[in-house]
Amino acid sequence: MSRLTITLSEPRYRALKEAAAQRHKTIGQLIDESLDFYGIKSREQAQDLVRRARERSQLNEDQALAIALEAQHDVRHTL
Repeated sequence: MSRLTITLSEPRYRALKEAAAQRHKTIGQLIDESLDFYGIKSREQAQDLVRRARERSQLNEDQALAIALEAQHDVRHTL
């Protein structure tokens, strides 16, 4: 697993630390879940999503990719 250093304001850091504690999670777990929520995926994860969608449908690769991208767009813009 890779490590990352970020700079946050003190109030933001305290809020993040408190939110993680309230959920019985580490700050890293909370950030990882947030990235999932926003649809941030590696290329491999996105390709796997498209592959699984194609297996369950009669769509070709371009059609499946278009649906996956639309779904990702919708998730990012509903917040």
